[in-house]
Amino acid sequence: AGHYGFQAQPMGFPGGYHVPPVQNQPTMDGTIWMPVPPSIPNCPPGLEYLTQQIDEVLIHQQLELLEIVTGFETNNKYELKNALGQRVYFATEDTDCLTRNCCGPSRPFTMRIVDNLGHEVITLHRPLRCSTCCCPCCLQELEVQAPPGTTVGYVVQNWHACLPKFTIQDEKRMDILKIIGPCVVCRCCEDIHFEVKSVDETCAVGRISKQWTGFVREAFTDADNFGISFPMDLDVKMKAVMIGACFLIDFMFFEHSGNKHQRAGVW
Repeated sequence: AGHYGFQAQPMGFPGGYHVPPVQNQPTMDGTIWMPVPPSIPNCPPGLEYLTQQIDEVLIHQQLELLEIVTGFETNNKYELKNALGQRVYFATEDTDCLTRNCCGPSRPFTMRIVDNLGHEVITLHRPLRCSTCCCPCCLQELEVQAPPGTTVGYVVQNWHACLPKFTIQDEKRMDILKIIGPCVVCRCCEDIHFEVKSVDETCAVGRISKQWTGFVREAFTDADNFGISFPMDLDVKMKAVMIGACFLIDFMFFEHSGNKHQRAGVW
């Protein structure tokens, strides 16, 4: 992994509205935010949250009543928590109504991720790309910026006949990690795992898991829960890119289309 400072080990409110509390105290809605960490030299502002002995991030998509009742696609919103259940970030999709409802899960999007001070610290950009395996020259890609305007990495889909595969790259397009999913990305009553591996794919170093949320929620909503695990000493920029990879995987495989049929399979 070059200069990114980890060794692969086998595995055995929306921004700008108000300033939440900076200490470990619940807000009026019961949310407990992770305390603001001290600034760290050479660390992009806002990514300090990922350096405090964090090797796991939980992502919970929020239920949207309008979308449930009418089927009208709304901007996705996500809560990102640490293993203690403290909110680390809040993510909001930024797309227009026409794009959401015409392009469905294949839509291009900008995802804005804010910290507990309401500052936008990570921005994800997904351009409009082909969603079938017939066009290997135009596969899915996602750019990760931290802070906004400064690219720290990319998530690039790799062509494969039967497996969902991705490469995590740094800002210079150097390959850092690989992500490999199952052949059939649709299972009942169990979690679905995307393994994070070293570049040569010989050693598992982490995992992105889509968590089973129950039959009713799975059948009638597209609000998903994910868990991301990564090496604790992985560079914070690459941790941010892995978070971006989770959002791309969500849209590609688990976002409902207009007829509420969940996407299944590789493509």
